Amino acid sequence: MRFCRSYAKLNCIVARGVLKKDCFGNLFSQLEQRNHRSVEYMDGFVKNASSNQLPDWVRKAWHGDMILLLGASGYIGRTVASELRRRGHCFIPLTRRAFDYTRFDYLFDYLRTMRPIFLVNAASYEISLGGTVAEGEREKMMAANAILPQMIARVCLMTKTSWGHLSSGSVYCGAKVMGNGKPAVRRRLGDSETLELFDKHPEKFQGFTELDEPNFSFRYPSCNFYSGTKALAEEAIQDIGQSYIWRLRLPFNEREESCNWLWQMHRQAEVTDGINSCSHLEDCVRACLDLWEMRAPFGTYNVTNPGAITMGRAAREMRRVLHTPVRVRTGGEETAPSGCILDCGKLLRAGVKLRPVEEAVEDCLDRLRVSARGIRSVEAAPKIFPAGAL
Repeated sequence: MRFCRSYAKLNCIVARGVLKKDCFGNLFSQLEQRNHRSVEYMDGFVKNASSNQLPDWVRKAWHGDMILLLGASGYIGRTVASELRRRGHCFIPLTRRAFDYTRFDYLFDYLRTMRPIFLVNAASYEISLGGTVAEGEREKMMAANAILPQMIARVCLMTKTSWGHLSSGSVYCGAKVMGNGKPAVRRRLGDSETLELFDKHPEKFQGFTELDEPNFSFRYPSCNFYSGTKALAEEAIQDIGQSYIWRLRLPFNEREESCNWLWQMHRQAEVTDGINSCSHLEDCVRACLDLWEMRAPFGTYNVTNPGAITMGRAAREMRRVLHTPVRVRTGGEETAPSGCILDCGKLLRAGVKLRPVEEAVEDCLDRLRVSARGIRSVEAAPKIFPAGAL
């Protein structure tokens, strides 16, 4: 077990950036080869540890406190890992391929052994924009989005570990629209009347706060399965231990990935118009970690860039910048609820600063244009072959 813990700490040193893996890559390979026969790994733990130990200088190089990151290989998890590394935090990124943290006994023993000061759960089963969940995927989605967070909450309570859970703003639909001096919830934000009102009077639209009960959960028949699992997890963990629930909504950045909202729009021929709050991924991951570093009160936070944007506005900007022929379809009363606005006032009052959503979207599109131009220039460049290669 001592070898396993030291080996994990060695990976932690690499993730922190204190040491470069290239500098002692041979040490990794020698340790793995030397202990391949005498050490049996069972999901990250050592059943029969050998006498080989890490050198003293490696063990002494690990100082300070450690953060545990679950779901480190996902779209959001990789961004959390990059931000932790940028801040100089010592952390261990875990993936299910390396360690089955969905097992209660495995995760409990791991936390009791490693004693992290904080845990970040970025594990999630996502769906594409406007996508549907197949019957065979529902079991996996329920396990990752609803059951796993409940298990993590109980493990963290038993080990007295504070933690943060990356949830979704999709537990709501619609917005509060001022009318006759008081706000009323309007669930559909894609019809022409609502879009016209938002274009002329955006100040009349208010987002849902953390005190509002989710209105797009399994308690409501119109919700989708993904939103239902996210709401179910929040309801189960909100009163267990010391935890943050960070709600992101339509995360995006300039990376070409399937979970990137802007990239999904770029690849689709037609999208349904609606009004949405959105989360620039790097901005909002920084905001989440700022809350923890500032020792902000535990609880739920809507982590979105201030303001809201219509899908039509985003599509027009995409056509202007990227020349993408995305068509926008206006929703009617017969269509499913489209759009959601969240109020991030609690986050801003805690001292976290975020740029407006329209500024973040325009900046990402500009970066995507530069990236696409670079790819096209490489593809269009003449191929040069060495003499005799043809």
